[in-house]
Amino acid sequence: MARDAGLDLSKISGSGPGGRILERDVEAHMAAHAQHMGGADVPTGAREFEDKDLSAIRRTIASRIVQSKAPIPHFTVTVEADMGAAQDLRTSLNAIDPDAEKLSINHILIKAVALALKRHPAVNAKYHDGKVRLFSHAHIGVAVALEDGLIVPVIRDCDRKGLGEIGREAKGLIERARNKKLRPEEYSGGTFAISNLGMYDVVEFTAVIDPAHGAILAVGAIEEKPAVVNGQIVARHRMRLTGSFDHRIIDGAMGAKFLQEVKKILENPVQLLL
Repeated sequence: MARDAGLDLSKISGSGPGGRILERDVEAHMAAHAQHMGGADVPTGAREFEDKDLSAIRRTIASRIVQSKAPIPHFTVTVEADMGAAQDLRTSLNAIDPDAEKLSINHILIKAVALALKRHPAVNAKYHDGKVRLFSHAHIGVAVALEDGLIVPVIRDCDRKGLGEIGREAKGLIERARNKKLRPEEYSGGTFAISNLGMYDVVEFTAVIDPAHGAILAVGAIEEKPAVVNGQIVARHRMRLTGSFDHRIIDGAMGAKFLQEVKKILENPVQLLL
């Protein structure tokens, strides 16, 4: 072991009979050397780094991530949706009343996910004490980035609300989140979550499931790219959706069918108005 590591045996103190160098002595020497290389023995004034305390919200995030990633067996599925019809719907609805709150693709996505959850109720669930807890309504959490972390305000009963109401609620929640004025009941009780990094030009990523949920949807940027439509190559606006699912309660086919449903709704969004 010492030879493979390129160590000088004369610099290792042996703990065996007669000062014999044992395997544990080599391991201890290697650990001490690694710690020294990491800067542990450098005088404080010469260190080229700074240790800062975590903010309260960052400590909470760290705790929740450990609770999620370690015990929850994640698996991910990705689909790509054509967003042309959804963009046209947004433009048409926003043109009806120029003074009304503007709808965004995110609002359409929230409603689409809520509708898909009603059609695939097994995904609107969480693992709880050896059982599957199925939720009756779609309470959608939307991740909001803050300077020192993120928070997930919840829009309740999205399956029962129209696009306009979802848009107004989302705006108010996001504003209060960024001003750190959310009440506890406004960021708890969600049944599913959406994380959108499209505004940062991220086209695809995977999100970590909140311990209170059984799944989360990661949304990428809308890209203009070539696609085959009716045998012709044309430019289309496409968006990738990646679902992370808890494999204890959701199988691969279940997750795939749910994402397929979201994709179908986004590509035929008129059903969101019914």
